[in-house]
Amino acid sequence: MCRACPPVSVAAMLHGIDVSNWQGAVDWDAHARAGVSFAFAKASEGSTFADRWFGANWNGMRESWIVCGAYHFARPAGDPEEQAAHFLRTVQRAGGLRRGDLLALDLETTDRMPAVKVARFAHRWCQVVTARAGIKPVIYTYASFAQKGNCAGLEDHPLWIAAPDDPRGRPEVPGPWRGWTIHQHAHSPLDRNIFRGTRAELTSLGYRRRRSA
Repeated sequence: MCRACPPVSVAAMLHGIDVSNWQGAVDWDAHARAGVSFAFAKASEGSTFADRWFGANWNGMRESWIVCGAYHFARPAGDPEEQAAHFLRTVQRAGGLRRGDLLALDLETTDRMPAVKVARFAHRWCQVVTARAGIKPVIYTYASFAQKGNCAGLEDHPLWIAAPDDPRGRPEVPGPWRGWTIHQHAHSPLDRNIFRGTRAELTSLGYRRRRSA
């Protein structure tokens, strides 16, 4: 565990939100006017569920010039390859990826699987997404979940840490990570996040059009 990261200055951070079907219709223009620079919307869960609001959210973010992020809620008892394929199909149906778009794995439930199998699931899911989309997914999780070994081997992926009880910009960082990339610092009335860096630095973690052979 680590709190070594220095506090984030106001000038050096971007504000973001994350949403799912629980929010229903989202006024993305209003969020952009309020200073939201990036957002993640739930796209899928497991091997079959697709969030019915994802398409509207994906396009609403893009039209409001908000950095677009899509996330998949992991079900570790299922097949990671099927879930990765389902996630990417869901994103494709909503319009697909453009330069700088972000992808993430929401890893917060074990489905009663042992930690070693949860970590193996996540690693394989990320391998498939990286191979097919050319993006290294961000991992969303929280400290006590990671501390049990559920995120072993994922330290090369950017950490999106849920830590609403920690000071903004100073979240507890669990192993295997040594630092954080995105801090979810509030849950109410909406999930709110910060990224320490510029818009260019954030989009550098996202999609890049592949060169043709």
